[in-house]
Amino acid sequence: MDKRQQLVEAAFSLFYRFGIHAVGINQILQQAEVAKKTLYSHFASKEALVTAVLDYRDQRFYNWLESRMNQYEPGEQALLAMFHALDDWFNNRVASLDDFNGCFFINTCAEYGDPESPIHQQCNNHKQRVRELIQTQLKAMNIATEKQQELVDALVLLKEGAIVLAQVQGDKLAAHKARQLALQLFNNS
Repeated sequence: MDKRQQLVEAAFSLFYRFGIHAVGINQILQQAEVAKKTLYSHFASKEALVTAVLDYRDQRFYNWLESRMNQYEPGEQALLAMFHALDDWFNNRVASLDDFNGCFFINTCAEYGDPESPIHQQCNNHKQRVRELIQTQLKAMNIATEKQQELVDALVLLKEGAIVLAQVQGDKLAAHKARQLALQLFNNS
């Protein structure tokens, strides 16, 4: 593994567990086992490192979720599989995503609250990508376009709400509850 990747992975591990502002550069250097000069040869600032970490997590999470959904028939089955995948994540059964500490993008937005901040916008871009993944699966269903938009909104809310319940309230069944509500939505479509 190259030094840049070591830094990104070490920073992600620390940021995800403790928060971005709570973690200092020296902690990252110690975890990554690299010198300060190496850090600054790859990243001009901590914000540049945060941006790289967000890219890293975006790719990792998106690829994992897309892969899990693509194991099923497009449409309803793939969308329901999303909630099974979330359940595995919430219950620490996905080694590639690290132990569940909520959504890294939601957590990051809490620290970078200004919607004009590039970091905040990068988090929004991730959420948009996942929304488009859900929308793509809905297009495989024979549902009117206006109803598809309602379902995309509802499924995104269920997904995000389940993540927050699992994190904030420790509700490890949140994904199952969201899946049941999604089933009701599909049955009423």
